[in-house]
Amino acid sequence: MLFGDSPSPGLVGIARLAAHSEVLESKRVVQYFEIDCRSLLNRTRPGMGFDWSLNPYRGCEFGCRYCYARYTHEFMELRESVEFEDKIFAKSNIGHILRRELKKIDASGGIAIGTATDPYQPAERRFGRTRAALEVFAEQSGLNVHITTKSDLVARDIPILRRIAERNAISVNMTITTLDVELARKLEPRAPRPDLRLRTVRALADASIPVGVFPNPIMPLITDQEARLDRLAKAARDHGASYFGGGVLFLMPCSRRVFFPFVEQHFPHLLRRYQERYESVAYIKGPYRDMIRDRVAAIRDRYGLANMPACAPPQPLPFSDSLPLFG
Repeated sequence: MLFGDSPSPGLVGIARLAAHSEVLESKRVVQYFEIDCRSLLNRTRPGMGFDWSLNPYRGCEFGCRYCYARYTHEFMELRESVEFEDKIFAKSNIGHILRRELKKIDASGGIAIGTATDPYQPAERRFGRTRAALEVFAEQSGLNVHITTKSDLVARDIPILRRIAERNAISVNMTITTLDVELARKLEPRAPRPDLRLRTVRALADASIPVGVFPNPIMPLITDQEARLDRLAKAARDHGASYFGGGVLFLMPCSRRVFFPFVEQHFPHLLRRYQERYESVAYIKGPYRDMIRDRVAAIRDRYGLANMPACAPPQPLPFSDSLPLFG
């Protein structure tokens, strides 16, 4: 168990489940646990572009410096920033729970996989919880499924994705924050290289799986330059992507504790600006966001890319604080 033989009697809910979780495997500084779950599909708030989210894991090994989802470990009383990337929880009984839930809900409005943790992080290679969910979706019809990932491991499941596509709508959103390999390694230290992600975009497109690229998050004065975004959109188009979109950096308080030191180390001249803009708010509103929205739209039009998959719900995805859920 995570906290030793005698978890605190005061822990309740998800924190107590985490404390009783069985260790599956340890690797370097990363520990894997299996955690019981009562449900998998979470209802999203209105305007998200999809009705349900699904995350087969808690925590994510990629260690992205900007990750907004670190707060989810706080529900388990794990408050150290590194615990989100070093203590990974694989949810149990994926197939059984998902089949049961799909019988009770209307999931035609869209199911997004990977809104809080990457469904194809290294743990998936070992434990296959995302594959287990896809196997269930392959049994269904009339669903609208969206997968968001930074990993080339999604290519492993192309045969299953094609089976799902026979009776459902499915798309894959590949997050590529930058094509600059050195910068990507600093921002996303354990994620696959940008070229591997582009290669996967091509593999998915060749398999007739709708795929797009999201340059999320777009970081002011780090990745928001016209030339950087243009180069990425062109590479996405050239590798078979059919859509392209992005949202401005979203910084929860838990994210600032990691991102601000990163900026101080690698972009010290930008630290004060970031502190001024994000110290008391999670996302930037106003002219800057409007400028980035227009910039992305112009670049997208330049390369004949849509702003969302053709199988998505008819309403456009909002260019707002909700968009980082794809990243």
